[in-house]
Amino acid sequence: MANDLFGGLGNLGGALGGLMSGLAKSGLAPADDPAVMMINAQSEVAELQKQEAEILIEIGRAAYEQNPSMWQQSEKLTLIRTNLSAAEDKMNNIKAEQEAAKQAKEAEDAVGRCHSCGHHNPEGMRFCQECGSKLGASFCVSCGEELKPGIRFCGACGAQQS
Repeated sequence: MANDLFGGLGNLGGALGGLMSGLAKSGLAPADDPAVMMINAQSEVAELQKQEAEILIEIGRAAYEQNPSMWQQSEKLTLIRTNLSAAEDKMNNIKAEQEAAKQAKEAEDAVGRCHSCGHHNPEGMRFCQECGSKLGASFCVSCGEELKPGIRFCGACGAQQS
């Protein structure tokens, strides 16, 4: 058995320790219960091990950056960094594709959607089947500027719209 009951559970062990500590403080679990004491101790050990690992990582990075060529793993690290960069690019491309698809879907959904009530109307309708508002783009009666629905005065020429 591992020296830490919750070692393989990552942050769950620390969370459970915090929960047990909270239960002990609230009186729902006795603080002197051996199981509570063991969980609290294991949680403390796990947290300290995490802090130790973080510091060792910082030390290792600093040592590597001072003289990368002295480390046997330098070529492997270079390869990993190249692969990491490619994976990040791939992830960013996927995000961009998802955003473009989302915008295309929103634009597609906007076609036939009433600007007054939001009802989605079948293609080809000129007036909303729900509230009767005119669908599609509207244009200024004076200068022809495209107007957003519900505009009473043209922003380009100031003409009142009917």
